[in-house]
Amino acid sequence: MKSLNEDLKTGQFKQVYLLYGEESYLKKQYKDRLTKAMLPDGDTMNYAYFEGKGTDVRQIIDLAETLPFFAPRRLIVMEDTGFFKGASPELAEYIRSMPETTCFLFVESEVDKRGKLYKAVKEKGRIVEMTRQDGTTLQKWVLSMVKKEGRQITQASVRYFLTKVGEDMENIHGELEKLFCYTLGKQEITIHDIEEICTTHIDNKIFDMINAVADKKQKQALTLYYDLVALKEPPMRILFLMSRQFRILMEVLEMSRRGYGKKEISENVKVPPFAVGRYLAQAQKFSGRELRRILEDCADTEEEVKTGRLADTMGVELLIVRYSSS
Repeated sequence: MKSLNEDLKTGQFKQVYLLYGEESYLKKQYKDRLTKAMLPDGDTMNYAYFEGKGTDVRQIIDLAETLPFFAPRRLIVMEDTGFFKGASPELAEYIRSMPETTCFLFVESEVDKRGKLYKAVKEKGRIVEMTRQDGTTLQKWVLSMVKKEGRQITQASVRYFLTKVGEDMENIHGELEKLFCYTLGKQEITIHDIEEICTTHIDNKIFDMINAVADKKQKQALTLYYDLVALKEPPMRILFLMSRQFRILMEVLEMSRRGYGKKEISENVKVPPFAVGRYLAQAQKFSGRELRRILEDCADTEEEVKTGRLADTMGVELLIVRYSSS
């Protein structure tokens, strides 16, 4: 992103940009910043936006051939078109000889780096992957947002906040806005404030549910499960998240037993450094054999539901009951 920030700073823009990756918040932020910088003063005459897989390549090319109206450039933004997963040879060929007065901005979730279009954009413009940010970066970002508001918060409170709301930047931003409104008039934001107003991310509800299972607190585990169902979370998604959590615990436990430190565990298992400690604590409540058996039972439950031998809500409930029984 350093090169992209440099373009924004200097005003020296490429003709074609591709922003792709998992982090939706960053893609939106940079899409808006590029649009505003390339078309100042809210120029709508030379702006066009296309979205979705039904976007017509021929229409894009025809518009790209049109001279801008009393401006140095025309900007065409294309989002989630799927062009970079398909062949798109016509567009790839066009990019190599497109008019200097036209700029393209692509925003996609997935791309095929072997495709002709990806290679054409790489030759002509700039490609930036917007990946999920690591824990350290997120902590710095939250601290900077709090400072910008003229407030104070401790590192411990920031870690607790991220543990509660998750790692999605869009969700973090929304929860911070709630927190700022709730603490209006207060100088310091505390853990109590975070607990009172911030919504616990589903991954953390799963974490709490598995903690309850490990501690043999069956009633609490089932209450958490039915809370998720009441929030319209499909039982099969809950099962998927449970399986993922148990798989993470198994990997964390195995790496810990081999003598790996928190930094190595964080990098290999893909969990934030600040969260490794609680994953370790939870993993140690199970044996390796027990975790393998639970994962097998999760797979069996999924199979029984898919083949119609078991209702999805009941299947997940039975799994929770089985492993939370004293």
